[in-house]
Amino acid sequence: MKLIRTEDAVGSVLCHDITQIIPGVVKDAVFRKGHVVTEEDIPVLLSVGKEHLYVWEKQEGMLHENDAAEILRQVCQGSHMSASEAKEGKIELTAEEDGLLKIDREKLNAVNAMGQMVLASRHGDFPVKKGDKIVGMRVVPLVIEEEKMARVKELCGEEPIFQILPFRQMRAGIVTTGSEVYRGRIEDKFTPVVKGKLEECRVEVLGHTLCDDDPGMVTDAVNEWIDQGADMVVCTGGMSVDPDDRTPLAIRNASDEVITYGAPVLPGAMFMLAYKKKENSGAIPILGLPGCVMYAKRTIFDLVLPRIVAGETLSADDFHTLGEGGLCLNCEVCTYPNCGFGK
Repeated sequence: MKLIRTEDAVGSVLCHDITQIIPGVVKDAVFRKGHVVTEEDIPVLLSVGKEHLYVWEKQEGMLHENDAAEILRQVCQGSHMSASEAKEGKIELTAEEDGLLKIDREKLNAVNAMGQMVLASRHGDFPVKKGDKIVGMRVVPLVIEEEKMARVKELCGEEPIFQILPFRQMRAGIVTTGSEVYRGRIEDKFTPVVKGKLEECRVEVLGHTLCDDDPGMVTDAVNEWIDQGADMVVCTGGMSVDPDDRTPLAIRNASDEVITYGAPVLPGAMFMLAYKKKENSGAIPILGLPGCVMYAKRTIFDLVLPRIVAGETLSADDFHTLGEGGLCLNCEVCTYPNCGFGK
């Protein structure tokens, strides 16, 4: 820092807040630490009694906090998000489109471990809506070594830490299983719930097929929806390990690869995900939904569906990591996704 006359401070950077006090009206900073003094600021500074100012003395190899924050923005900002102006060494990123937030956690942790800078974000692998705040980043000191920020850029490389995968336009077929529903003994209450969940992610429902517990019938129904152009097929009912629950067998027979039958999530432990290869269409996901999806507010289906609609092809490892946070607490007032479920 150096002390200079206020009249000579144009272009200099303040090293501390300048407070204005008007009795009974206001007591607040009229200029914040890090503010670059302009010609118009001089009368205001003199009016609050500041005839001399402590300003940052430019040093070779040092960056102002706002310039350093801009480097953080460069390594953080992916597509479909906008950035605020740098202020007091802080920048925020905001979603410009609905989609799935992806975070390179290794890079995120590495930057935070460097010290003197912070990246604080929402959880990745969860949906965000246009206007949602993604991350706030800040450089802690007023000035920071230029070499340190160069290491940040080298560490992060070309791919940004944060990305938003926009939701795709997808079409789904629903296969509802169970002889009790197929023969009209009870009302089908599962399909309307599934339709509602799909519509939350803007998935078009092509229709639904009722089947009894014959696995061959269910397999044929799954394949028929895929032949009709479904981008995913959702099967409901018959997902337990009871001998008469045959939907998992039907899904196996319809698919080329089973990713998981079972997940460390409650509600949703008996969830199943498989893929069927289709020429010119990639792999078509086939989901087996346990009965909890019919009555629980949020389940494994809510954790998996946005990722599929965003175009991700899930692996077994994606499910292995769901255990911590995989217990829904069934809160009286559900605030999902602003809670710990799935995180």
